[in-house]
Amino acid sequence: MHSISILILVLVHSLSLSVFTTRALDLESDRAALVSLRNAVGGRLRLWNISASPCLWNGVNCTQNRVTVLRLPGMGLVGQLPVGMGNLTQLITLSLRFNALSGPIPPDFADLALLRNLYLQNNSLTGEIPGFLYDMQSLVRLNLAHNNFSGEISDRINNLTRLGTLLLERNNFSGRIPDINISSLTQFNVSFNRLNGSVPERLSGLPTSAFEGNSLCGKPLEACSGSGSGSGSGSGSKLSGAAIAGIVIGSFIVFVIVMVLLIVLCQKRKSNRKDFVPAKGRDVEIPREKTVVEESESRSTMSVSASARSSKSLVFFGNAVKTFDLEDLLKASAEVLGKGTFGTAYKATLEMGMAVVVKRLKDVKVSENEFRERIDEIGRMVHVNLVTLRGYYYNRDEKLLVYDYMPLGSLSALLHGQRGSNRTPLNWETRSGIALGAARAITFIHSHGSTFSHGNIKSSNILLTISYEARVSDFGLARLALPTSTPNRIDGYRAPEITDPSKVSQKADVYSFGVLLLELLTGKPPTHTLLNEEGVDLPRWVQSVVREEWTSEVFDAELLRYPNGEEEMVQLLQIALECTAQYPDKRPSIAEVTNKIEDLCSFSSQQMQETSPELFYDEDEGLSQQFHSANSGAPASSV
Repeated sequence: MHSISILILVLVHSLSLSVFTTRALDLESDRAALVSLRNAVGGRLRLWNISASPCLWNGVNCTQNRVTVLRLPGMGLVGQLPVGMGNLTQLITLSLRFNALSGPIPPDFADLALLRNLYLQNNSLTGEIPGFLYDMQSLVRLNLAHNNFSGEISDRINNLTRLGTLLLERNNFSGRIPDINISSLTQFNVSFNRLNGSVPERLSGLPTSAFEGNSLCGKPLEACSGSGSGSGSGSGSKLSGAAIAGIVIGSFIVFVIVMVLLIVLCQKRKSNRKDFVPAKGRDVEIPREKTVVEESESRSTMSVSASARSSKSLVFFGNAVKTFDLEDLLKASAEVLGKGTFGTAYKATLEMGMAVVVKRLKDVKVSENEFRERIDEIGRMVHVNLVTLRGYYYNRDEKLLVYDYMPLGSLSALLHGQRGSNRTPLNWETRSGIALGAARAITFIHSHGSTFSHGNIKSSNILLTISYEARVSDFGLARLALPTSTPNRIDGYRAPEITDPSKVSQKADVYSFGVLLLELLTGKPPTHTLLNEEGVDLPRWVQSVVREEWTSEVFDAELLRYPNGEEEMVQLLQIALECTAQYPDKRPSIAEVTNKIEDLCSFSSQQMQETSPELFYDEDEGLSQQFHSANSGAPASSV
């Protein structure tokens, strides 16, 4: 009996030793694969301490002594991925985004049987999507965007039944989009490829941004030729002569009536102007007038009635219930909030307790008609991340704009206010949320046409709600101001090519936004004395530090208090440097910038759980659920 017990103990010890030896051999196999990667693509991987366990290397995470997560975004990796990475057989997440990798995906990636998340975006990878990738049924997220992949997208994509993200934009894919039928798919984008044909019906509910830049047709894009119901010949496909004559006569009668009404209304124009000071105002002088408030008839058109245009009164946008009028504004107590590029802003507190911001414009260069037309354009800009323009006042001597009041003030004050023990630091989640909100607002402005730009992007024009959500202000006012003889570059935000501040291009907006991102990351204003004592601006200073080495010296000390988000900070820093390229054609569009920032802040854990009960929250794609819910908004391309 005693001999049997000894035999059992020996067998158990031998089995344990065998398991330990196997795990050690497996980890050595992982080490060999990582060393092969390091030798092939270099970059910051050369800082790995080869003598230490690979589980301690930067970007490597292990579970039960096996490499399960490899995150190497923005690590300066250059060259082709080597064969051998397939030995990382327990790998669940692989992120190699924002590097300079080239060549095809190695064939032994087929051995990564447990891989769920593959992020290869923003490299220079080439070739077709390898066939084995369509058989990796564990894949949940596949991001190949911003590469040089080519060939067709196979209908075998439907084999990936657990796929939640498929991002293939900015490549050279050709052919048709397969009829994708994956119930778990929540993010999809194939924009700016060489695809043709019609959009599959199952994808027709996506926004146009998911398909733009191709030769595609069908919902949500323009209808395909020949798909309309009126393509046949006969009397039903053309208007009769009588119908055309009736339309012409009716249009002429309407035109005559409108002209008569305009003549009558123009004869009633008045020009009564007086000056006033609010009852309890200080440092304020606003034009006083006793006419009643007038409004535009609808928010959809934002047009102002002729009587409102002819009178010199406060004009409101929208058809909401009116909570105050001009007389209420005149009686309000007022205090100076600040003096900016286009005038002085005041906080006006009405007797009912409501607070608004009144901006008194200066040096307006345009005529009254042009002023009203451009203000109407601004009034039509309604977006969750824009400060809402409620109304305006115009006469020859005074021009006022009325905005919503933002209780937390500006990002500039929050970033550069007095720092001490009582200060609450701005963490990564808050700063990245502000960056995303501002980017979305500017993208919305630019979406109205190539002639639309903000013109004055800076941290003092990024206002914050009580929940730290970004609201962009002062948009469109640059086109109203008198140009200076020489551009003022002291503020540090202006693009180097700008000669007329009233004519700011969209690419110049991108430059200013890039400086804003650097300000968020470094905590330094563009006018910081340490940066400018030798004529060095913030973008060039950051580049000089990055050129030497990717060090923590770039980032605000307040950001470094928090362990999470370091990889995302590096990625946002790269985006900012792209935005501040010296030459405009080297800068991305603001829409591209927004997509990249959304990639940092995309999924919450709740969304992932809804996609598949087996998913886990991955920091490579998102931030905390608390942040996501506070900045909720539909993804740019969600099914």
